[in-house]
Amino acid sequence: MRSMTGFGRERIVADGKEYQVEIRSVNSRYCELTAKLPRNYTYVEEKLKALVKKTLSRGKAEVSLTVYDITGRDTSVTVNTPVVKRYLEEMRKCSEELGLEDNLQLSDIFRMTDAFTVVRPEEDEDKVWSYIETAAKGALEKFAAMREAEGEKMKADILDKLSNIERMTGEVEKLSPETTTAYRERLHAKLKEVLETVQIDEQRILTEAAIFADKTAVDEETVRLHSHFKQFREMVESKEPVGRKLDFLVQELNRESNTIGSKCQDLRVTKLVIEMKSEIEKIREQIQNIE
Repeated sequence: MRSMTGFGRERIVADGKEYQVEIRSVNSRYCELTAKLPRNYTYVEEKLKALVKKTLSRGKAEVSLTVYDITGRDTSVTVNTPVVKRYLEEMRKCSEELGLEDNLQLSDIFRMTDAFTVVRPEEDEDKVWSYIETAAKGALEKFAAMREAEGEKMKADILDKLSNIERMTGEVEKLSPETTTAYRERLHAKLKEVLETVQIDEQRILTEAAIFADKTAVDEETVRLHSHFKQFREMVESKEPVGRKLDFLVQELNRESNTIGSKCQDLRVTKLVIEMKSEIEKIREQIQNIE
């Protein structure tokens, strides 16, 4: 079981450059992947996305690449002198016309558009991709490890809550026959009070109690709940993404508990159903984070 939230980063240095790949993800109903790359490296975008998608089936993820030229020996930087001169001429002209102080400094040149010409040599794209791929795989390992660690924590919490629901289901099963017995006794006492001298038809009381028992029986619901508990435990041990399946199963748990709640005539059962629904909702919230 893996969380949809995760982060991984890896850096490698090769041929005088540092390549850094970061992968981060958050919850999403679907699989969404975006990439942030330097302009000169957009040609690796599809390869990078394909690599990440192999480990991602659900969640909103972003993969980013940054490249630092450590030595700078392969980069040629020259001042575009004619452009700088034109900037200075126009700025001084503006200064004279508006009566402003001419306080231009060398640092102002760095803010001028097109003041510098940067020339980088052609790179071997296959070689560059091999470096980026190595960094990406390292980031993916850390990304996956974090998601699996978070998933294990959520799994333990979910199974604990599932055990609570299972225990309460068992209590409902014990109380259900008692509800029918209590109804029969109340019906007998009420008729005795109303009729007093008239002979009470015991068979009629048994018939009424049987009808009541049939209407309030929760055997079918509790049997289905136990089946869902078994499926749930099997799913959380699966090696495949199970978030969507668990989400559906939680809906079924909620459906059965609602049906039990609508049938119950006993305050003790009502309280149990409320607690069950509370635990189911907590599980549902956790599952929204599971891939």
